[in-house]
Amino acid sequence: MSAREARIVLVDDDPTFRRILTAGLGEHDYRVTALTGEGDVVDQIACALPDVVLLDLNLPNRSGLEVLDGLVKAELDAPVIMVTGTQDVSTAVRAIRAGAFDYVTKPVALDELLCSVKRAVDSGRIARERDLYRALTDRRFAYVESRNPEMRRLYDLARKVARSETTTVLIQGESGTGKEHVANLIHRLSPRRDMPFLEVNCASLPEPLLESELFGHEKGAFTDASARKRGLLELADGGTLFLDEVGEMALPIQVKLLRVLERMSFRRVGGVEDIEVSVRLISATNRDLARQVSGGAFREDLFFRLKVVPIHLPPLRKRPEDLPLLAQHFLEEFSAAFGKRFQRISREAMAAARDYEWPGNIRELRNCLERAVLLHEGEVLTAEMLQIPGTCAPALSEDEAVSFVHTIREIQSQGIPDEGIDFERIVGAVERYLITMAAEKAQWNQSQAARYLQLNRDKLRTRMKNHRLGRPTRSL
Repeated sequence: MSAREARIVLVDDDPTFRRILTAGLGEHDYRVTALTGEGDVVDQIACALPDVVLLDLNLPNRSGLEVLDGLVKAELDAPVIMVTGTQDVSTAVRAIRAGAFDYVTKPVALDELLCSVKRAVDSGRIARERDLYRALTDRRFAYVESRNPEMRRLYDLARKVARSETTTVLIQGESGTGKEHVANLIHRLSPRRDMPFLEVNCASLPEPLLESELFGHEKGAFTDASARKRGLLELADGGTLFLDEVGEMALPIQVKLLRVLERMSFRRVGGVEDIEVSVRLISATNRDLARQVSGGAFREDLFFRLKVVPIHLPPLRKRPEDLPLLAQHFLEEFSAAFGKRFQRISREAMAAARDYEWPGNIRELRNCLERAVLLHEGEVLTAEMLQIPGTCAPALSEDEAVSFVHTIREIQSQGIPDEGIDFERIVGAVERYLITMAAEKAQWNQSQAARYLQLNRDKLRTRMKNHRLGRPTRSL
C-alpha cells in the first residue's frame, strides 16, 4: 500500500499540533483525518476506517490508554501509535503492553514519525493478507483471491469495514457479480462472525409480507397473524442482516428502516413495545439508487444512511484475468460434489469462455460449470461439454419472424388446417421472438427484460437457456 492510499487518523486536543502534523503527513501523501478526542472517540476512529491511528496519551476527560483499550476490544486492527508528552519509559511500556504498535514523544520529529507510520502501514498490510488467507481456508470464500487490482482494493476495503462492526455498507453491481458473497465475507471477518448472518430478498416479497419478515408481528396484527412472530431484525440481533435488492423496497418500509438505523430500535407490526437491537445492515442492489432517489422511488436520507461505505463490484467482463481462476475453482468444487474426475479445462474451452461477455457474471459462470460437470465425464472439460453461451443461437432473424407471424395469421383467418400444426415450433418461435425483442430493448439486462415480459428473472433465464439465447458476442 502506498502512502497515497493510506488513511491516518490523528487524535489530539491541541489544534496547533493537529494542524502541523496534518500538514507534515499530507506532504508525504498520507490522507489524514484529525479528531479532537471529544465524544465517542472509539466509534469516530472506527468509522474513519484508518490504516494507522496516532493517539495522544492525554485527551480531554480521559486517558489515551482508555481509548486504546476500547479499540482493542472493538477488534480494530489498525496499528495504534501513541503520542506522549513525556519521556517516561514506564508509560511507553504500558502503552505497548496494552496493544499499541509504537510510541513517539512530543515534540515529534517528523522523520521519526514517518518511519514509525511506514512500519505500521506495512504491518497492517501483512495483517490484511493474513485475514484473507484465513478466509481462503473456507471453500465458500475461495474466490476472495483475485488477480484484478480493483478487486484487490475492494477486498481490502471489505476487510477494513468488517472491523468497524456497525458501519452500514451498500454493495452495488450487476446481477451475479457476488454481492451476497462480499456481504458474507464482511460478516465472517467481523467481530460479529459468531452471531447470525440473515438475509432477505426485498424483491421477492410483497410489501405486507416484507414488513412482517423484517419487523415481525404481534398476534392479531392482521387476519392471518395467529401468533407472535419475531422478525429478521430481532433474530439477527448481535449479527448482520443482508438486504438484497434493497432498491425494490416500498417507501413505507423505507421509513421504518430509516428509524431502525437512527435508533437501533423498532416495533413489531401491531406492537406497542420498542425493541432494541444491535444489527449491522448490509444492503445490495443492481439498480442505480441515486437515479431512484432523483425519481422519488427511494428516500434520499435512507440512501445516505445505507451507503456510509459504498462498494461497487465490477462485472466479470471487466476482470478477465480472474476468469481462469474462477472457472478452475468451480470445476474443482463440482467435481468433488458430484464425484467426478475433472481436473482442468481445455485451452479451447477457456478461449471460448474468454470470448463471451458473461452477462450473468459469476453466477452464470458457476451455473455453466455445474451443468457441464454434472452431465459429462472425463478429466478435461472441453468446449463441447461446457457449451459456452457465446455459441448460443443468434437472435431470431427477420425472415423467421415474418414466417411465424404469417403462420399465425393464416390460423386466425382459416383455422387449424386438417393436417394440423407444429404446436411446439410455433409457440417456441413466439416465445423466442418476444424474449429476443425484450432483451434487445433492455440491452440484454435480464432484470429489465423480465419486467418488460412481466416474468420473474429466474423464469426468463430458464427460457433463455431453453432457446439457447444469449447476448451477441464481441471480443473482450
